Amino acid sequence: QVQLVESGGGLVQPGESLRLSCAASGFTFGRYAMGWYRQAPTKERELVAQISSDGGSIKYGDSVKGRFTISRDNAKNTVWLQMNSLKAAATAVYYCNAVRYYGMEGGYWGQGTQVTVSS
Repeated sequence: QVQLVESGGGLVQPGESLRLSCAASGFTFGRYAMGWYRQAPTKERELVAQISSDGGSIKYGDSVKGRFTISRDNAKNTVWLQMNSLKAAATAVYYCNAVRYYGMEGGYWGQGTQVTVSS
């Protein structure tokens, strides 16, 4: 009964900020690396950010470096994605992901939350 529930998506204007949250349950959150992926219309799903189980290792997709920040609180079983200076290209469904080890693919997935950046 693993659950990853995203929240915080919505409609924002270019240049504004948004913070996504992912609430995890049904597994030992502190033993898993967590990530955010996104899929825009007509495009493949891509890695946005990933953070290791202890927060010691973090990586970002090239398109979001310097603007997005991933963080986690193992006591709250929650991972966040802070998105600043949003561009229209950020419009996508954002998915929360959990894998046993940093750098792994696959694992558990949430249902996604829609982010739309438009004027």
